[in-house]
Amino acid sequence: MRRWLRRLGIALAVGLLALVVFLVPTLWGKPWSIDHWFLRVTAQVALEHPMLLSFARLLEPYGLDFYSDDLEDFSVDAERRLQTHAERCRAELDQWDPADLNPEQRLSSDVLRWFLDDQLAHGPFLFHDYPVRQIDGLHTLLPDFMLNIHRVDSERAARNYVKRLEGFGLALDQIGERVRFRQGRGIVPPRFVLAASRRQIAELVAPASAAHPLVTHLDEALAALDDVPADQRTKLVAQARAALEQVIVPAYGRLDALLAEQERTANDDAGVWRLPDGDAYYRTVLRSHTTTNLTPDEVHAMGLSEVARIQAEMRGILVAEGIDASDLRGALRRLARDERQLYPDTDGGRAQILADYAAILKDAERRLPELFGRLPKASVVVERVPSFKEKGSAGAYYNPPSFDGARPGIFYANLRAPREVLKYGMRTLAYHEAVPGHHLQIALSFEQSAIPFFRRVIPFSAFIEGWALYAERLAAEQGFEPTPLDRIGQLQAELFRAVRLVVDTGIHARRWTREQAIEWMLQNTGMGEIEVTAEIERYIVMPGQACAYKIGQMKLLELRERAHTALGARLGEDAFLRAFHDAVLANGALPLEVLEVEMERWIAAQR
Repeated sequence: MRRWLRRLGIALAVGLLALVVFLVPTLWGKPWSIDHWFLRVTAQVALEHPMLLSFARLLEPYGLDFYSDDLEDFSVDAERRLQTHAERCRAELDQWDPADLNPEQRLSSDVLRWFLDDQLAHGPFLFHDYPVRQIDGLHTLLPDFMLNIHRVDSERAARNYVKRLEGFGLALDQIGERVRFRQGRGIVPPRFVLAASRRQIAELVAPASAAHPLVTHLDEALAALDDVPADQRTKLVAQARAALEQVIVPAYGRLDALLAEQERTANDDAGVWRLPDGDAYYRTVLRSHTTTNLTPDEVHAMGLSEVARIQAEMRGILVAEGIDASDLRGALRRLARDERQLYPDTDGGRAQILADYAAILKDAERRLPELFGRLPKASVVVERVPSFKEKGSAGAYYNPPSFDGARPGIFYANLRAPREVLKYGMRTLAYHEAVPGHHLQIALSFEQSAIPFFRRVIPFSAFIEGWALYAERLAAEQGFEPTPLDRIGQLQAELFRAVRLVVDTGIHARRWTREQAIEWMLQNTGMGEIEVTAEIERYIVMPGQACAYKIGQMKLLELRERAHTALGARLGEDAFLRAFHDAVLANGALPLEVLEVEMERWIAAQR
């Protein structure tokens, strides 16, 4: 027995030593493998962001949710810490010699190097953005997160929900700190942005506490839980009301007072050229979003060329349908007023829109195996954009599924004005946001367990949005659009993205006013004034982002043509498309510069 215990002790000591030898460099020094370093870098970032952890739901399957009662640190110091972390990671990455890495590790290294270099390029412009803005502002992120991400599926989760509500005060004050800090550096949003954000705040605090969505959401979730006693449910709802009245509403009031102070002295200049070193800032964000070295002038010229090409194709279809297209804008506006293409502005009309989108998605999913060898396991559903953020939101957007499968992908449709939703444009929008667009690409990326986690989630706009726009075109090419008017809807959506190249560069590099940009977009798209105004105001506060779509799509089409020339005849059309799509989607989102190199390698390997 004594000898057995001694051997056991030796084995435990050796095991402990091996664990120390593995853990010490993995956690603090240079790990034995770059894959362990990728994991460490990802974990360091994730553990700093409790809301991100709740969004991803990576740890819940293991019974871990220690972060579920906390919100992000929105302070200026937190912004600086994230930038410092990027600097440290970039220096550490150089410890690894690419010659010592296998092909998959080299690709991961290339992707992370591109991302970190991009982050460091933003260093001089770290505070050039607008934390509070009418689209995707941090002030609306908080309630949106509570209503759509934080799951109330147990009494403990409900208590954490209340704790997070009680944390709104600190979070909103930190957001105000960001706003005031930027003001001291000459970074103040245009007047209309401040006015629109203040209207959102007014809508957020307007409902009485008993009827406020943040309270009723908790009440309804608790009512569905059989194991929560009635008295405990009453207590938790009362605590949520108290948090709303005593913490949240006053904090929004403080933030609103700060915005009101800025609004009194703000001007109406729209472009970031007006900010300190604004021209260099715009070139930096344009590269970041397009993942190319295209200049603003080159992007502007590409936009003008694509607008002319797409408009000519649209005129051809309209003329073939017996529609006078000499005035394209007029023809499109007449189509947009055709009652056969509109829904009633009623609750019934809104419900029908959601039902029709669901039917479109079901039909698209049926066709996917013809075009893709791999399909995501996660499902996608369509829901309405939350009412408190409808006015400032885009016409639609997508939220990915959680990693544990508890939340599906969600295609959010904006139903602020049902008569803006044109039936002949619905298919294309659904293809963009869901399948074969965002949901197919992002959900597949999430499910790629063989690649490092950071590559499954890294947000390269040109790839992600370029794929979604490519998916619109693919659906049209493959007959998903059953009528000529549906095809007009697809072309109008592509025209919309081409126009973005022109107006985004016009606003931020050519000093167009907000009104000039609105008028140019109205003249060239046939879209309505409400929709165009919301879009232009989006481009003003998110410089460069709107250019990612068309630049990404054009690169994917270029790569497909290159691959088809080399491989199409050998593989056959159907097999080629499946192989090409699977190759493009196999590695998660990539910078376009990296994607091009990878696809050249793939073509060579297929040969």
